[in-house]
Amino acid sequence: MVSPGRSRTTATRAFLVSALAGAVGIGSYGFVAERTGDAGGVETQAQATTTAAGETGETETSESMAPVTFTSADQGSCLTWEVGPDGSISGFEQADCAGPHRFEVSLREDLGTYPTSEFGPTAPMPSQTRQAQLREELCGAATLRYLDGVYDPTGRYSIAPILPPAAAWEKGDRTMLCGLQETDRSGEPILTTGRVADQDQARVFEPGQCVAVDQTNSLTVVDCADPHQLEITAKVAMGDVFPDHTPAVEEQDGHLGNVCTAAAQDYLGGEENLYRITLQPFWTTQKPEAWDGGSRSVNCALVFSRPEGQFAELTGSAREGREHLLIDGAPPAEKPDRRPLRSDAGAGAPGEATGADAGAGDAVAQ
Repeated sequence: MVSPGRSRTTATRAFLVSALAGAVGIGSYGFVAERTGDAGGVETQAQATTTAAGETGETETSESMAPVTFTSADQGSCLTWEVGPDGSISGFEQADCAGPHRFEVSLREDLGTYPTSEFGPTAPMPSQTRQAQLREELCGAATLRYLDGVYDPTGRYSIAPILPPAAAWEKGDRTMLCGLQETDRSGEPILTTGRVADQDQARVFEPGQCVAVDQTNSLTVVDCADPHQLEITAKVAMGDVFPDHTPAVEEQDGHLGNVCTAAAQDYLGGEENLYRITLQPFWTTQKPEAWDGGSRSVNCALVFSRPEGQFAELTGSAREGREHLLIDGAPPAEKPDRRPLRSDAGAGAPGEATGADAGAGDAVAQ
């Protein structure tokens, strides 16, 4: 039997989760050309590319010879590069997909054969707006085929194109690579390992991280000393729990209620500490379309819900104790002492309120 406290907790979570709708795993475009900042950065990339990617190092053209492309990478290849403090790119090269890399190629396209004269010999490089259109026109469907249709557009990986460096484009190179990359919260490609088809695509956070939710519902990891709304207590692999079907959100809630309450208690060093800190266990779930797209993990977290249903602003880590935590600028409210908790031998299942500690469920639900 689910206690009244647990029922209120689930209802509170269901109301608050709307604040995160569409926030987890928002994809973003990431263009190598965009990230270089200026022509000088692009030129640095070109010099590294023509040698490291297995080419001759020259892109000179003649009447009898086509221009050498900036990379020999093809579908299934992985690429990596270094990013300098000023954002300049160097060391662009192919990499083992099992090791660290920033990009997995799903399609190699020659824009010179595009069914218009748009990218002819004297055409300028596409603008960022046109690159975004090319992503939709050429990369989207090809990448879905590459992944056999298993892709979560709100998950860890975004689809993006890579164009030649400006110098290579001027010499006639019209190679465009479509592929997948994992980005940080600012849209910068980060190092990842393994092929996308073999990965859980869920965009989740690590225990101990504090996460701020901005006005656009974007989630950003911040220092716990800075204002935030969530403190992550656990990462849960739901594919192990539901290995044979796509679980409804209600099924996930039924499992995560106990799991995330227990995670909160473990994270804070006991049920009494959770009661005293006045924060509530919270969890994310995966929609069926995200689950079918390969996202199978979720987070447990600690939050504080305002009476109107919004997340309160937290400052400091709950793990450091109530004296180091502020909730909307004020210390956690003092909680009345409770009757002693039952011994371990007589305790109920994790997260279940017993007759002696039913106040804990009330505290969680606020």
